[in-house]
Amino acid sequence: MAATEFTLPDLRRILLEAAGTDETVDLDGDIADLDFTDLGYESLALLETAGRIERTYDISLDEDALADANTPRALIDLVNAHLSAGRAV
Repeated sequence: MAATEFTLPDLRRILLEAAGTDETVDLDGDIADLDFTDLGYESLALLETAGRIERTYDISLDEDALADANTPRALIDLVNAHLSAGRAV
């Protein structure tokens, strides 16, 4: 997929596909700066999410950087940095 930008709606879609959602969490709300654990996503769900992102966008996310991406905004920024690097090549 030749995407130019990874957005919050993209992440919401992949999170739902990969791990579903906790019924008490509104993913349509302002979640960009909430910790993934507060959204009900543990490490296994995030690994599945990262795998789907890598396959969909044909990128490889660094494990350490991924572990540091504790919020949707941080993960979106990480993915977009990889997409930008791919365009620069």
